[in-house]
Amino acid sequence: MNYIKRVFIIAEAGVNHNGSLEIAKRLVDEAKLAGADAIKFQSFIANKLVSKSAAKADYQNKTISYKESQYEMLKKLELSKKDFIQIINHCKIKRITFMSSAFDLESLEFLNSLGMKIYKIPSGEITNLPYLKKIGSLNKKVILSTGMADLGEIEDALDILINSGTKKDNITVLHCNTEYPTPYEDVNLRAMLTIQKSFNIDVGYSDHTLGIEIPIAAVALGASVIEKHFTLDRHMKGPDHAVSLESSELRSMVSAIRNLEISLGDGIKRPSKSELKNKQIVRKSIVAAKKIKKGEIYSENNITVKRPGKGISPMHWEEVIGKVAEKDYSEDSLIEL
Repeated sequence: MNYIKRVFIIAEAGVNHNGSLEIAKRLVDEAKLAGADAIKFQSFIANKLVSKSAAKADYQNKTISYKESQYEMLKKLELSKKDFIQIINHCKIKRITFMSSAFDLESLEFLNSLGMKIYKIPSGEITNLPYLKKIGSLNKKVILSTGMADLGEIEDALDILINSGTKKDNITVLHCNTEYPTPYEDVNLRAMLTIQKSFNIDVGYSDHTLGIEIPIAAVALGASVIEKHFTLDRHMKGPDHAVSLESSELRSMVSAIRNLEISLGDGIKRPSKSELKNKQIVRKSIVAAKKIKKGEIYSENNITVKRPGKGISPMHWEEVIGKVAEKDYSEDSLIEL
């Protein structure tokens, strides 16, 4: 029986296309080459998402002029509906799952009209009641990010999704921290296990740390979904490039996760097929410590323990001590009873 649980890896392109359809398609290509299961974009209409005067996050001000508002930044990063149709078709050609997080109800309706199979709720929408009710009513697979949320807010969101029509078994909750990059001391991976225990639900991890160590560790702890930002070039201008993996790093992360998920096994402690051949070589048997004559009594003076493990196991040492030798033995000969 195959006990391996395959981790669903989402390559988060987000807005790292910089508003370019061509770059978006190249991101699809790179995600596929890396071995990711899905590539995820972000669907939004800037004037429905953010007010004109809204400030940017601190990390965004480090890569985008502080004079540019969040609205102005996002407006440059919009993709049109026609663009998304082409991206979806490209994903079909490349055989990689298309995903996109909607940030407003109109974008959500559009993605639904395209037949999207998996709906990813970004952390910022976890307290958006109309949005949650709409997604819940679709009765599709849902992945819920929980950055900035506490257990009570997660419980409220889950109740809304489930009461609106989505089966609990179709929901995966991602532990997440929304600081870019997330300091290691703020990751708190064990919170993922708290979510799992509190709600008896599938869990995963959406990562914003630098590097690939933390998502790999999350898989070791039981994450069934991993989401990680990636870009074609970390030095490109844009809000998320600097904290994203480049293509080669994404490939390394996927490869490490695939190796790890195989390594986790089924949890039953037993000799593996590959090591059985070593059993007799590295274990030991009870052997003659020197020449033993027939009729001599086995004692600590004339028997010892040495490799190979083809004879009587040393676990039977006390049963052998005091027995009478039934034949002659030369030094290192396997003792028989």
